Formats: sequence, C-alpha cells, structure tokens
Amino acid sequence: MITREQLENNQVWLYVMVLVMAAGFGLIVPGFSGQLDVTISVVIAILMYSMFSQIPFTSLKKSFANRRFIWALLTVNYIAVPIVVWLLSKLLPEYPPLLLGVYLVLLTPCIDYVIVFTALGRGNEKLILMSTPILFITQMLLLPLYLWLFMGEDAAGIVAPVPFLEAFFGLIVIPLGIAIAIQLYARKAPVGNRILNLSAWLPVPFMALTLFVVVASQIGKLSTYMDLIIKVIPIYIVFMIIVPVISRFIAKWFKLDIGSGRALIFSGSTRN
Repeated sequence: MITREQLENNQVWLYVMVLVMAAGFGLIVPGFSGQLDVTISVVIAILMYSMFSQIPFTSLKKSFANRRFIWALLTVNYIAVPIVVWLLSKLLPEYPPLLLGVYLVLLTPCIDYVIVFTALGRGNEKLILMSTPILFITQMLLLPLYLWLFMGEDAAGIVAPVPFLEAFFGLIVIPLGIAIAIQLYARKAPVGNRILNLSAWLPVPFMALTLFVVVASQIGKLSTYMDLIIKVIPIYIVFMIIVPVISRFIAKWFKLDIGSGRALIFSGSTRN
C-alpha cells in the first residue's frame, strides 16, 4: 500500500503524466473537454481547502520563533523578488492583461508545495511549514499594493469586481475558514485530527485533477494567445535563474545555516 510520503515524493511524475493525458484529451475531443471548465472552481476550492488544512494557522506564534529566518524570508519575497519582477516586466509588451498574469504568478510566494520541494532539496522544511501563515497573510495584504505600484488603475480596469469577489470568497475565504475551523476543532476533539489526517491525502490527487481539468479545457484556446505565451516563458526562466542566486546572497547576509538557506532559496523561487 502506498504511503502519503511516497505519493508526495513521486508527485512530479504523476503531474507530468496527467499533463500529457490532459493535453491529448483536450486536443482529441475538444468539444467535450471544453465543457470541463465548469468543474474548475469546485476542484480548485477542494484543493485550496486541502492545502490550507495543512498550514498551522493555530500555531502562528511559533512562526516567529526564528526571527532571523523570518526577516530573511520577508526580504527575499517582498523586497528582492518584486524588484526582479518589476525589472523583468520591462522586457514584456505593455499589454495590461499579460502583465497582470505575470505579476499574479511571480509576486505571490508558494505556501504549500514549497514545503515538499524544500524537503526534497534537503532544506529545513519545518521552518517553511511554520512560516506559511506569515507568507499567506503578508501576500494577501501586499499583492494589491504591488499591483497598484506596478500597474496603477490598469489593474482595477482588468479585474472585474463581481467575478473577482466570487472567486476570492469561493476559492480562498470559504476553504480557509473551513480549514481553520477544523484545526480549532482538532484541538478539542480527536475526530478533528482524523479529518486533518484524511485531508492531508487530498493535495496531490486534487492538484493532479486540477491540472487535468484546466489543461484539458483550455489547451484548445492556447493557439489564440501563443504569441504572448512565447514572450512570457523566457521571463519565467530568467526569474528561476536570478532569484536563487539573490536568495543565496541574502541567506549569507542573514547568516543562515545550510538547511535554512536552502529553505529560503526554495521560498524565493517557488511561486503560486
């Protein structure tokens, strides 16, 4: 019987297979696969709950135990990375929808799979785990500020208020509220812990399911935007080359040990 650790350690290969299957499915039966987009919100909501349920929101005080690492983490994600992203964005065409997409990806540090990546890279995954509530809260507060600084009124003009609020509450607030409620319940009743343990199995399969429904339903539309996609890919590649180097220098500046330094590099490089 497969264990959760084995599932997590082999998730990359699972995602590769799912992506190939989804691409083939979307291209072979575009009419049917295009209808899968109605399931995307539900699948993502469950995925978000499963990820939120593993973040120790009820242990927020412990997140501040290693202050040196926290300051390094905030420096990388909210000073160094935004500067890099702003500079790289100057290489893209002045097309607000494209820029918004790039900003939404690169300005938001990952708060879930970065833990797995850090563990696979032999970094201090416990530090990242305990830091996830801080990263989650800070990015929710700072992302609107960065969008305003980088795009001004263009960002507000692209994001329609009603669909944005529906997505925000349906994909963030409600799953987050349920996850926190169960964590609080788990402190009082064993059944809460059982629910959390079961929820810990959900991220990998639901990430695979999310990739499948998104790719299968959207791949037929990519040809329309291929000229923009080709321009974005090099930006992401350059980001993945530059940020680890910067993160390493910041880790040395804050005198972090090897495990903490690797955790910092993974946090700076892994995006939502």
